[in-house]
Amino acid sequence: MSRPILLLMIAITWPTLLCAEPANHLDQLLLQVQKSQREEAATRHEREQRFLAAHAAQKKLLAATKARLAAERKRSQQLRNTFDHNEQRLTELEAELKRQTGDLGEVFGTVRQSAKDLAALINESLVSAQYPSRTQWLQTLGESKKLPDISELERLWYLLQQETVESGRVVRFPATVINTDGHASEQQVTRVGLFNALAQGQYLNYQTETGHFVVLARQPAQSESQLATHLGIGNEHGGNLAVDPTRGVLLSLLVETPDLPERINQGGIVGYVILALGLLGLIIVVIRLIYLALTGRAIRQQLSHPTSPSQKNPLGRILAVAAENPDAEPGNLELQIDEAILRELPRLTWGEGLVKLLAGVAPLLGLLGTVVGMIATFQSITLFGTGDPKMMADGISQALVTTALGLLVAIPLLFMHTLVTSRSQALIQILDEQSLGLVAAGRESSNV
Repeated sequence: MSRPILLLMIAITWPTLLCAEPANHLDQLLLQVQKSQREEAATRHEREQRFLAAHAAQKKLLAATKARLAAERKRSQQLRNTFDHNEQRLTELEAELKRQTGDLGEVFGTVRQSAKDLAALINESLVSAQYPSRTQWLQTLGESKKLPDISELERLWYLLQQETVESGRVVRFPATVINTDGHASEQQVTRVGLFNALAQGQYLNYQTETGHFVVLARQPAQSESQLATHLGIGNEHGGNLAVDPTRGVLLSLLVETPDLPERINQGGIVGYVILALGLLGLIIVVIRLIYLALTGRAIRQQLSHPTSPSQKNPLGRILAVAAENPDAEPGNLELQIDEAILRELPRLTWGEGLVKLLAGVAPLLGLLGTVVGMIATFQSITLFGTGDPKMMADGISQALVTTALGLLVAIPLLFMHTLVTSRSQALIQILDEQSLGLVAAGRESSNV
């Protein structure tokens, strides 16, 4: 054995030699090497057997998988052929059905469409509160795929006829009514065709989701005769009733429409100030008109008795000045009479300037309210944008309401100021005429 081969065998068997007992000479070393070779050969043979067994198992599994794949492909082809055959058969059957039905197909389509339309109509109808559970059958008929039979056609015709007849009837029937406080009770409901429903003199709104009636939060104005008609106790000649042709939409909008107090409240503080000033002006005008009417009547009575002047009216006080100074010079008498007239003028013209001022201030306050309302509107736009118009409604309402209030106060005050002024000027003219007569009489007596 050559030296290099010996070194190679020692390198290969070195790990085994480390664990074996130390050899005393070369024969023992050779035996150990041969033993190690036999053990390694056995190990390699065992590994080869395991590998071959695993290879055979994988090969068998591959063959089974290929066989199954072939079977599935064959089945897929069969299913595809069956599907194509069914499609062709379905097309033939549909053509045969269309040929056999003929005009009945159009009738079927008309029936389904009529059932859907009638279901939508009945769902919102007040008659459904009296005759429930009609919509479900109509919806089933509208979605059906088969031809309707005679009984279904007769029932559809009956429902159409029923809705037509009930639209012209006024009937009373028990139903669940929910008050404004949320309390539900069983009440007798009066249904007026398809338009109105009333209970205990109150208009009701029909809730299609629950099938119950809800009392409107705000009721329309009605007279006693209308209320009697609503309750079904009208006279033999009938009565008047305001109907809602939109089947509740207008009555629902009535709740959102503000009344007069709410409209005034939209004007805010500026609106109340305008109304307060208008009330003040009205009080002044009423007081002045009463005073001028009493004064005018006293002056007319004084005109009937010019020789008996009275201190209770302006003309009497002026005549008393002339009577108290019968010997006065015409110039002095004229001055005394003018002085007496000047003393009477403040009483006759009191409050006219204030009413005129209020008539001029009211539109300016309305303009102020408009500016305040627009400021609030722009603030809402800055905070919330323009996506929701309701956020800007308060500011716009204040702007418009204050302007309207200012004009509503100013225009009547202007007319009343003119009325008061004309009344006072008429009395002043009488005093001027009588004073001129007194002066003229004094001049005549002095000339004589």
